[in-house]
Amino acid sequence: MNKSPLITRRQFALMAAGAACLPQVALSNPFKEITWDDLIPPGVPYSEIIGQGAVDEVNDTWDPIFDENATKLNTSLDGASVKLPGYIIPIDMGSEGLRSFMLVPYVGACIHVPPPPPNQLVFVTTKTPWPSDQLWDAVWVSGRLSARLQTTEIAESGYEIAADTIEIYEW
Repeated sequence: MNKSPLITRRQFALMAAGAACLPQVALSNPFKEITWDDLIPPGVPYSEIIGQGAVDEVNDTWDPIFDENATKLNTSLDGASVKLPGYIIPIDMGSEGLRSFMLVPYVGACIHVPPPPPNQLVFVTTKTPWPSDQLWDAVWVSGRLSARLQTTEIAESGYEIAADTIEIYEW
C-alpha cells in the first residue's frame, strides 16, 4: 500500500504564509536601478573610454576619438531588467509621440556636441509612445536591457532597452 505523506496544519499554514509573501517581494522591485557608470565594464575607468580627440576648426566642434574601451560593454547586464535615468534624443516620432529614441546621460548629447561613446548610449524602443511635449524632461526608462553594438542615424550605441515604462525623473 502506497500512502502519500500528509502535511500538518502548521506546515500548511507556513507554506500558505510563505506563498502569500512571494508576489509582494516579486513586485516590490522588478527593475534594478543602475547608473551610467554601470554600463562601463568593471575595471575600465571612464577616463579611458574617450581619447584626446581633435578640433574641427571648420565646424567649430570637438571630435572625440574613441579608443577600444569605448565599445566595451558590461555584458553582465545583458538581459537584465533595469531602470536608468537620462535624457531623450528623438529618433522615431509620430503624431502620437515617440516610439524610439536615444537615451543619453546629459542634456544636449548628440545634438550640440559630439555623441558620447557607444557604451554611454542606449537605444530605446517603446510600444506606448512617449508624449512629444515632454522631450526635454529627464526620464526614467525601465525595461529589459540588451548589450550589443548597433548603428543608428544619430550614433553608434552599445545598449538597447525595450521599455516597459517611461516616467518623468523626479529630483
